[in-house]
Amino acid sequence: MPAVEEPVAGAPTAEPEPTVEAQQEDGQSAGKAGASVGNPLSGRSLYGPHVTAARAAAQLAGRGDAALLAHMASVPTAMWLGPHHGDVRAAVRQRVAEAWAAGAVPVFVSYNMLDLDCDGRLAGNPESPAAYAAWIGEVAAGIGAGEALVVLEPDTLAHLCGDQAQRFAMLQAAVGILEANPGTYTYLDAGHSNWMDASTMAGRLRAAGVDQADGFALNVANFQRTADNIGYGSAVSAALGGAHFVVDTSRNGNGPGNDWCNPSGRALGEPSTTATGHPLVDAFLWIKPPGESDGTCNGGPPAGQFWTGKALELARG
Repeated sequence: MPAVEEPVAGAPTAEPEPTVEAQQEDGQSAGKAGASVGNPLSGRSLYGPHVTAARAAAQLAGRGDAALLAHMASVPTAMWLGPHHGDVRAAVRQRVAEAWAAGAVPVFVSYNMLDLDCDGRLAGNPESPAAYAAWIGEVAAGIGAGEALVVLEPDTLAHLCGDQAQRFAMLQAAVGILEANPGTYTYLDAGHSNWMDASTMAGRLRAAGVDQADGFALNVANFQRTADNIGYGSAVSAALGGAHFVVDTSRNGNGPGNDWCNPSGRALGEPSTTATGHPLVDAFLWIKPPGESDGTCNGGPPAGQFWTGKALELARG
């Protein structure tokens, strides 16, 4: 999980006025996955300060490496939401207000699924479907009348365990709550190109309500190459009747290594953008903040802590 982000000094906190530009792109309203005919984010800028990279760059001020980290910090990066946010509505509202002031769309990751790994290890996560729905409601309330892109629950469908019917129902409800806001673009996490076959994932997405979302997300916090994810995503999309998707490109510049956890020799991928050059891909996104550790493996600090050495390795490629 990424580190907790601190508020940006002087940032507006009032709820932004509603915007309609993204709903008007390509002559359509915000299209859902079952009937998408265009990219609802076309022409839009993305927003997301990479706070920990900026802090590390400042600590290296005057050294050549500082520029590498400053560049990393300049790329819009997702804000992860979970139990570490005591008041998630306020945290989301502030980020949405900042993005609105910048004329851009913020990117969030909802990572708070009830017993994600079915082992009870994730402390602080909701203890019931009702509690989870209430928490998602707080996220939606924070977005309010503004705009936001939300990647919903990494690993929840790919790592399907426990009461599957309950998990599908929780995701369906979350999609419905988020999509009640016309300016929210929701993408259900769908693993990556090297996890499971496209047909199986398409079935899981369908059961989770992807037809009411804007699409699905691939490669979150992983390293699979963009081209491989586009190929896989296109196959999933075909099984879903043309659903769109987004791809995490934050650390896939050199493709996968020999380990999912802090592998060596990796590189930054394409910067966040809605101009992907592919009709089904709504955005390339830096969802996993590059430089933040995957966990205490391969010499890394605890998950979510910024690791300057690894960040520089990624930046040098």
